[in-house]
This record gives sequence, C-alpha cells and structure tokens, in this order.
Amino acid sequence: MRVIRLVLIFLLAVVLILVALANRAPITVNLVPESLSRFTNGQWSMTLPGFLALFIAMVFGLIVGLVWEWLREHGQRAEAKARARELARLEREVGDLRRTHSAPKDDVLAILDESASRPAPKPAAAAALPAPR
Repeated sequence: MRVIRLVLIFLLAVVLILVALANRAPITVNLVPESLSRFTNGQWSMTLPGFLALFIAMVFGLIVGLVWEWLREHGQRAEAKARARELARLEREVGDLRRTHSAPKDDVLAILDESASRPAPKPAAAAALPAPR
C-alpha cells in the first residue's frame, strides 16, 4: 500500500512539473471585471506565470470544497456525538442494573451469604463446656 501511494505521489509530481513547464508564460489575472474597475478605485489585477495561477486556483478550490464538506457534515457529527452520549448513559445504566440485580433479594439469604463468606469461628476451649459425668 505504501509503494502504491509513493508511486501515485511521484506521478502527480511529474504531471504538475510538466504543467508548470508548459505554462510558464506570464498572464494577467483580473480580480474585478474591467467595467467595474473604475468603481473600485484600485489596481485589481496581477501578472504571474500561468502555472502559478492554475495552482492557486486548484488550492483555492480544494479549500472551498473542504470547508463546504465540513459544514455539510455538521449534522452527522452532532448526531454521532449525541449517540455516543446515549450509549455511555445506557452502559452506566446496565452496570447499575447488574450491581443491583446481583445482590441477594431476601434478608435471610443475605445473612446466609454473609455468614458463608466469613471464616468459621474457632471453637472455644473445652474447659468452658460443662464437665461430662
């Protein structure tokens, strides 16, 4: 998988270098149409190599697409977070139910369970008993 990724990155780099070499001529990019430039009172154009304008446009499109998807998926992330909170609450509830239902339900049974879990008392000395006749 790593080799495939490296080959694809290499191919992408070769293609981008070829595009850059083929489009070295300077171009003028106007940010505001010529008809509206008199209202903006400024120089709204840039002269730069063609490949640089192309790469800037691709990066701008990529950023806009990422932000758009992040905003679009907001509802899904919120729903996932709510479901995670609900799952944690249900797991706590199941744990509480297991603890309460594993406890003995009868006082007599609780006393018997408690006495069974304690070590048996050692017998008292034989002198304390009444002497046999």
